[in-house]
Amino acid sequence: MVSNVLTVQATSLINAQGQPVVLRGFNLGGWMNMENFITGYPANEEAQRQAIRDVLGEETYAYFFDRFLEYFFGRDDAQYIASLGLNLLRLPINYRHFESDMEPFVIKEEGFKHLDRVINLCAEQQIYTIIDLHALPGYQNQDWHSDNPTHKAFFWQHKHFQDRVVHLWEAIATRYKDNPWVAGYNPINEPADPSEAQIEPFYRQLYQAIRAIDPNHILFLEGNRYSLDFHMFKQPLPNVVYTTHDYALTLSDKPALEQAFLQKTSYMRETGTPIWVGEFGSAQAEPKRYPVLRNQLEIYDRYQASWSIWTFKGIGLLGVVSVSPDSRWIQRIQPFLEKKARLGVDVATQDTHIRQIMQPLEETLAREFPNYNPFPFGANWMIRRLVRYILLAEPLLEEYAALFKGMSKSEIDEMMQSFQFKQCVQHTELANILAESSRESSRS
Repeated sequence: MVSNVLTVQATSLINAQGQPVVLRGFNLGGWMNMENFITGYPANEEAQRQAIRDVLGEETYAYFFDRFLEYFFGRDDAQYIASLGLNLLRLPINYRHFESDMEPFVIKEEGFKHLDRVINLCAEQQIYTIIDLHALPGYQNQDWHSDNPTHKAFFWQHKHFQDRVVHLWEAIATRYKDNPWVAGYNPINEPADPSEAQIEPFYRQLYQAIRAIDPNHILFLEGNRYSLDFHMFKQPLPNVVYTTHDYALTLSDKPALEQAFLQKTSYMRETGTPIWVGEFGSAQAEPKRYPVLRNQLEIYDRYQASWSIWTFKGIGLLGVVSVSPDSRWIQRIQPFLEKKARLGVDVATQDTHIRQIMQPLEETLAREFPNYNPFPFGANWMIRRLVRYILLAEPLLEEYAALFKGMSKSEIDEMMQSFQFKQCVQHTELANILAESSRESSRS
């Protein structure tokens, strides 16, 4: 039995010495679950990978992504997080690293190579990790960031997909059950069950399966509708943290931010369980966003909420560490990024140049179907997903993959070194805000 893992005690996380621990840190978004606005590709991850496989061939394709995974997070990155006084890295992962759709229930040992490496690098710096299954077979939500090429979450309709997730988590729990620096398991990122009837029973099934192997590690369970809704949940399960996401998409004032936080965390506060904000932030490296970030951090501190900001590293304004604009990676894909921005094909871009397409659709649906309110976030959300993030994004895949055609392994290695910490740019003011919040919270 592991005696030094974190556990839940009332509203707190407790270490082996009986001391309360508040987890504060980052998400490693865009790494073992790639996201298009974080690294620059169009559409969803698997479609991108297939397009690059087609132009590079299997062996060079494998080398391409192995080098990306290696350089995206190393010892320097872990040391930097520790230097800010932060103690958490949430690790979003895609099921495809560990299981193939053509060989369901067969766990791929090679998938753990980089996950093990980063967990160990963080442990060296006394940084906890939380393993987050961000993309599930069958897709647990309707969005591209679950590696979903459609707008349907089939996971909730097929027992086959659910059984595969249980099996995968049994394998993960078996591997990490004795690791005290794994703070716990985040089994489903941003679930979105349209019926609202499947999520709570499936969580209980998954809980029992994991607990049969690992009775000690915390489970971090997210609310429905992208970690926002908890009303379908019954009594909280033992040694479980219920987690919400708290993106502030507008420049809201502090009272509005606190009201939103209180609404999202009402289940936790009513049941007397700990609060963890698993994701928050929005282009936070922009100076105009700093007051919002400071207000959010002060609110989290006041309610003793753990948090992990989205995200650590990327090519834009979202990470505290950014790929340098003069890097070989950016130099190679810059014209393509400009085309993506013009077409508005991901969440980091606007639809300014395609309003002649979007506006008539929005007006037509509002006029002809005034009561149309598709799950999870309404008609205009659905239009954006279908038109911008699928219809206009998918034709870009071949053009994106062609950027790497004919590259040698040495050229790929040199290009992927763009993601190394020593070659990246740090957003110092943003880092200082996070470090200052951590220091002040530790003193209080």
